[in-house]
Amino acid sequence: MFIGLDIGTSSVKAILLDEDQRLVASATADLTVERPHPSWSEQDPESWWTACQTAMDELAQSSPKEMSAVKGIGLSGHMHGATLLGADDKPLRPCILWNDGRSAQQCVELEAAEPGFLTLGGNRVMPGFTAPKLQWVRENEPDTFSKTAKVLLPKDYVRLQLTGEHVGDMSDSAGTLWLDVAKRDWSDELLNATGLTRDHMPRLVEGSESSGQLRKDLCQRWGMTSAPVVAGGGGDNAASACGVGATAPGSAFVSLGTSGVVFATNDRFSPNTESAVHAFCHAVPYTWHQMGVILSATDSLNWLAKSLGAEPSTLTGALGPVSAPSDVLFLPYLGGERTPHNDVSIRAGFYGISHETDNRALTHAVLDGVAFALKDCMEALAVAGTKVERVTAVGGGSRSKVWLEIIASLLNVVVDVPADGDFGASLGAARLGQAAAVGSTEGIFSKPPMSTSIEPRPDLTDAYAEAYARWRKLYPALKEAGF
Repeated sequence: MFIGLDIGTSSVKAILLDEDQRLVASATADLTVERPHPSWSEQDPESWWTACQTAMDELAQSSPKEMSAVKGIGLSGHMHGATLLGADDKPLRPCILWNDGRSAQQCVELEAAEPGFLTLGGNRVMPGFTAPKLQWVRENEPDTFSKTAKVLLPKDYVRLQLTGEHVGDMSDSAGTLWLDVAKRDWSDELLNATGLTRDHMPRLVEGSESSGQLRKDLCQRWGMTSAPVVAGGGGDNAASACGVGATAPGSAFVSLGTSGVVFATNDRFSPNTESAVHAFCHAVPYTWHQMGVILSATDSLNWLAKSLGAEPSTLTGALGPVSAPSDVLFLPYLGGERTPHNDVSIRAGFYGISHETDNRALTHAVLDGVAFALKDCMEALAVAGTKVERVTAVGGGSRSKVWLEIIASLLNVVVDVPADGDFGASLGAARLGQAAAVGSTEGIFSKPPMSTSIEPRPDLTDAYAEAYARWRKLYPALKEAGF
């Protein structure tokens, strides 16, 4: 038996798999995000651990026999979160999350002062990453910075509670901007740029390797007969790739979660910093990946639903079959954007609203706008030499067939939909736990069963290509106007 724990932004998911990777049980515990100031986004690290205990307790109660036989636990989590611990391993302040924008000025200064962030780190210095967050703390909360003994990522704080060990994996750690991504090791130069050393960092392991064993008291609490190994795990997107079998070079997926991602696996470190492509280590050894990232995917639909007083599924369900792009254009930049603009200040908006515009038109525009932003990501990957012809869809938004039809037709790719698409990251985490337990990755990361494959619709491809060309003109026009 194997467990996958996914520490998401809005919830913690725990799944229990048998030896054949069949789902035995699952549990979820909700989380909340605090926004004390504009552009800030924070969470209490203790809330992750409380939610993990709640989910694990539920698994132990529903499946005690299977829990007693657990051999491996894998972790995944939202990336980039700055979790600052004192010498007693207690959090010194709330975690600064991936979608926090307060460190924009620090990004500009760090990128100018240390060119290694673009070369060794392989990525633009953006407010979402961990390094500029620490620089912000260094400048604005010097007392907290001086007391910081360790900096962990969210899933690695949970690991600390599970094992008592300070350990990180390659894929998640690449998102800090302190890693020499090609060498898969911490960079002293990049750490020094933010006033830190290796002593502040966790020990590194590959995602499929063991990082330690579950504490004895937790084994007793959850009824495990022997202490399972806890795998290195991965950042949420790398773990999702492991869950959908996108671990071989050339494989890819698209994620429609809170944020949106186009993910492509590579056999080498392949940065494209000019288009704000993320180039990270994968969660499996000797493998890297590229990502185009948009900050508001299902977040855009959820915002619209909240504004209209409706459920997201009700809005998309009322849309019906799509025969052409929406007449209304939507920019999904609710909290700025990463790929390809790296712009923390740009904001979302509609264009083309008329007297006839109704809820259906607005919903259609939001789905289109997110798809257009994903097309931007695909174009940025193409500049870096990556060609994608087929993707697997994961995330909550993948439950909308009409959204996937739009994406398939616009990106001109086949979209495969897993039977259990909502468990992408937690499934990948469980698979990494299995690999660590058996000591091999052989045969672990196959594609899961697919419920359907969505082909590009010939009646939509040309129309969406034209609509995308119009949509792309909005961002430079807005920037020229001072927005």
